[in-house]
Amino acid sequence: MTSRRLQQVIAALMGTTVIISSNCFAQDTLPPTVQAAPTATSAGAMLTQEQLDQLVAPVALYDDPLLIDILTASTYPLEVVEAKRWVADPANAALQGDALTTALAAQDWAPSVKALVPFPQILQTMDAHLEWTEHLGEAFLAQQADVMDAVQRLRRRAQSAGMLKSSPQQTVANNGGIVTISPPASEVIYVPTYDPWCVYGPWPYPVYAPFYFTPWPGYCVSADYIIDFGVGISWPFWFWDWGYFEWHRHAIGIYHERYDQFHPGREPAGTWRFDPAHRAGVPFHDQRNVQQFQPRQNDQRAFRGYVGKEGEPAESVRPAPPAFRNYGSGQAIREQSQRGEASLRGMPGGAPRAFGGGGGGRGGGFFRGGRR
Repeated sequence: MTSRRLQQVIAALMGTTVIISSNCFAQDTLPPTVQAAPTATSAGAMLTQEQLDQLVAPVALYDDPLLIDILTASTYPLEVVEAKRWVADPANAALQGDALTTALAAQDWAPSVKALVPFPQILQTMDAHLEWTEHLGEAFLAQQADVMDAVQRLRRRAQSAGMLKSSPQQTVANNGGIVTISPPASEVIYVPTYDPWCVYGPWPYPVYAPFYFTPWPGYCVSADYIIDFGVGISWPFWFWDWGYFEWHRHAIGIYHERYDQFHPGREPAGTWRFDPAHRAGVPFHDQRNVQQFQPRQNDQRAFRGYVGKEGEPAESVRPAPPAFRNYGSGQAIREQSQRGEASLRGMPGGAPRAFGGGGGGRGGGFFRGGRR
């Protein structure tokens, strides 16, 4: 067992959330005050403003349509893992245009997961940091209004620090304290890369420093205050831009005609709603979400034809992982996904061919791979 894995197991047993660098131990790169932060989700308690800001800091400065996809896709972690695996297949990665659209339409994934396919680096990051993805998704389900408020709070901080402004890659507007970030008029989507430790100005919560999964020496240099952009991807992409933030209502509105292209006949009424069927049996850790969604999830499995003795809903043929809690859950989700793929390959004709990332750009990423 690697030292990092051992630290993860210890953190799970102690009921703590540890900020872990993707390249080295957290205690080697982060101040001691941010090595461990208490998690409130297991007891069903509300996450605080400090915890929410810490959680959304890596993505709060993404443009609105892309942030909608990330927030809603994070509620379906197994589908994120599956999409990342398909995108990694070189045969699928070559698909573009109509071929990509056709292959994507055949996948029974949530619209937000499909919309992230042209951004393979985002899927890679969400998969590599499944624990963060899981926490983000559960927080969004349990405290959607608070998560959206945290995004606005951080955007205003970045504006006040002089870091968030309009550029050829994005259009930033502030209307009465509501900060919106839109793709440029050129209809090219750019994914920002930035240092959450630096772009928001002095971070006000020492114990809840922003999540950042690469080494940090404890200070910011001039280059770290820059929001960088990679090569853009042209749109409209067929499965892109299906919703919009209703910031004052704390909701995600639906573009009905576009959303119906994802799943005809399954369009939500008015605003985005979590679809338990796309959770695919992955258990919730936050007890508030267990109480709100678990019965509906069981009903969805029964509706899809998983019926046991005397009409009792039976377990899905797509087995849920034994646990999906703080650390160690990511591996369980990946193993579940791999078991499903192996089963398909054992059937006549093998596994179905799907799709991959297109667009020809690097697509940016959540966390920088190293310091300048």
